Amino acid sequence: MDGYQDFTLVDENEAILLPESQRELTPRQIVAELDKHIVGQAEAKRCVAVVVRNRYRRRQLAPELQEEIVPKNIIMIGPTGVGKTEIARRLAKLVEAPFIKVEATKFTEVGYVGRDVESIIRDLVETSIRMVKAEKTGAVEEQAKAAAELRILDLLQPLPSRGRMGTAIGNIFGGPLNADSGHEDSEENRNRDAEIRRRRVWLRDQLAKGALDKELVEIEVEESNPNVGAGLEEMGIDMSAILGSIMPKKTKKRKVTIAEAKRIMTQEEADKLIDNDEVTALGIHRAEQGGIVFLDELDKIAGASGGHGPDVSRGGVQRDILPIVEGCTVMTKYGPVKSDYVLFIAAGAFSMSKPSDLIPELQGRFPIRVNLDSLSREDLRRILLEPEHSLLQQYQALLQVDGVDTEFSEDGIDTLAEIADRVNRNTENIGARRLHTILEKVLEDLLYDAPEQARGRVVVDRTYVEDKLADIAKDEDLSRFIL
Repeated sequence: MDGYQDFTLVDENEAILLPESQRELTPRQIVAELDKHIVGQAEAKRCVAVVVRNRYRRRQLAPELQEEIVPKNIIMIGPTGVGKTEIARRLAKLVEAPFIKVEATKFTEVGYVGRDVESIIRDLVETSIRMVKAEKTGAVEEQAKAAAELRILDLLQPLPSRGRMGTAIGNIFGGPLNADSGHEDSEENRNRDAEIRRRRVWLRDQLAKGALDKELVEIEVEESNPNVGAGLEEMGIDMSAILGSIMPKKTKKRKVTIAEAKRIMTQEEADKLIDNDEVTALGIHRAEQGGIVFLDELDKIAGASGGHGPDVSRGGVQRDILPIVEGCTVMTKYGPVKSDYVLFIAAGAFSMSKPSDLIPELQGRFPIRVNLDSLSREDLRRILLEPEHSLLQQYQALLQVDGVDTEFSEDGIDTLAEIADRVNRNTENIGARRLHTILEKVLEDLLYDAPEQARGRVVVDRTYVEDKLADIAKDEDLSRFIL
């Protein structure tokens, strides 16, 4: 098969196919891909690239040896806005791994009001199953579209019904109709049938072209109740599945455009073609073997507990996170899920604390620590220019919609980076996020006026930037509130 070369064995008789792009990326190739989106931070990129490559190496080993090799979790240390989250997110997307980002401060010690840490694994499994289902849906999309189109065609122009009502027993078992239905073969009926079929051919052609997409049609859709069983997932109970097997599904009629009807019916037909048990099993396996959890703000739960106020459960949260990172079995509504081989990437500024303030057991579960550098003026300039779909390209595309061609000159870009660097040094250092704030302020008038006052070509140079920001950037107190 194209794109696939061999199998990677997992449990006894189960095998999964891994895309070639995911299997054969070397650490150097992973870093090269990350360089397309993230400026600098070479040490952190090398670190995550090696960890991901080790996952591939592990899959090539004998099953008994695979069980002994666990991922080496990472702590990224650096100020906000330097690329910690982006490295983890891009990495997961690159290797097509289930990925979730969670805030350590969101969780509370058992016994306090708040989310328990096991929800991390439940969320990861949900993400993984959604990914697998999307892949399976893509594989049957053409079949599902054809079936959906046929259903819409039947709504717009039903096929001619043949014959009258037969006997009750004949109707049930599809037996012959009453003998008096012989007149159905009359010339008039044959002409009518031919006309209906010609119309169906024409309608099918129009549907394929999208010419009828704005027309309204009435369809039946299933009613869904997303709140059924809310909160019971923590006990591993799927109430929606239990009640669904007992209670009949409710449907309701909706008037929608044909374009929307296509989307709804395509999804329904795809669901019929997909084996949900296979999706669930593969989703759980991917979450267990390839899942990545980005645990942000870890520094906020470091340090000794004060015994009162917001710090009361810091140590407790660390103790609760420990079993998840260490490896345990979590009950989900899809069944038990093991976290032994999930990769955890933690991050934090650690400006008010340090990694050694974490409880020793948790420190030991994050053997790799990497420092990310603060962004310099040159780094900020490169961020404006180098990444794929960079900030400047995004704003140029947005303004192009309203007929404005925006050009950023070299001295204009230098000025943007210079002001961002200065404000970061004089106020709070928020890294690359400062560029968003400054660009919004610089282009505020242009973005507002563009729809009514098409200006053609606009050059954003040093003079333009300074006119918009000079007074604000010089006044430190004012820049704290605006920039």
